Amino acid sequence: MKQNYPPNLLPKNGQVYYFGKLLNEAEAEDFFELLLKEVSWKHDEVMIFGRKITTARKTAWYGDKEFEYTYSKMTKKAMLWLPELALLRQKVEQETALVFNSCLLNLYHSGEEGMSWHSDAEAELGRQPAIASVSLGAERKFVLKHKQTGEKLELQLEQGSLLLMAGETQTHWLHSLPKTKKVKEPRINLTFRNIKKWKTP
Repeated sequence: MKQNYPPNLLPKNGQVYYFGKLLNEAEAEDFFELLLKEVSWKHDEVMIFGRKITTARKTAWYGDKEFEYTYSKMTKKAMLWLPELALLRQKVEQETALVFNSCLLNLYHSGEEGMSWHSDAEAELGRQPAIASVSLGAERKFVLKHKQTGEKLELQLEQGSLLLMAGETQTHWLHSLPKTKKVKEPRINLTFRNIKKWKTP
């Protein structure tokens, strides 16, 4: 990692860095409109208490290879990079001095769609994964909660901003995107990841 990172926001057991705006307002709006139009969005399917649930939010999964990735007990197959995603990956890699081979995208149509408490601790990501999150569209609250102590950290993720979770964060902390009726506009979240283990479909 680079030496000139912003301060670590976690008090213990992990590393979370908020870089602020990776993109200016015009760039962020352009990327938002392009991705909204060009990405192959589909409603996500997850397993909850043994039942397959189709979510209101939409997702897409892109990467270097058409590898498979399993989360919430459902297996997804990656599509190959779109030019716009490849460019965003380059910007994220330059800022973080890290390498990413895949990106999971989420489209939230309004604040009434969110993400419940979870950690990204899948075996495919390896130990202590670094996950870089880019936010486009509506500003939303992002919350982390320590698994043992219940300590919380709340952040407002701005349009065009970059957040990095690294170290032991996924082992010791949960994170969520709380629902809110106050936000009426859509948001696209891109989480760049480095898949360590995969099986070719």
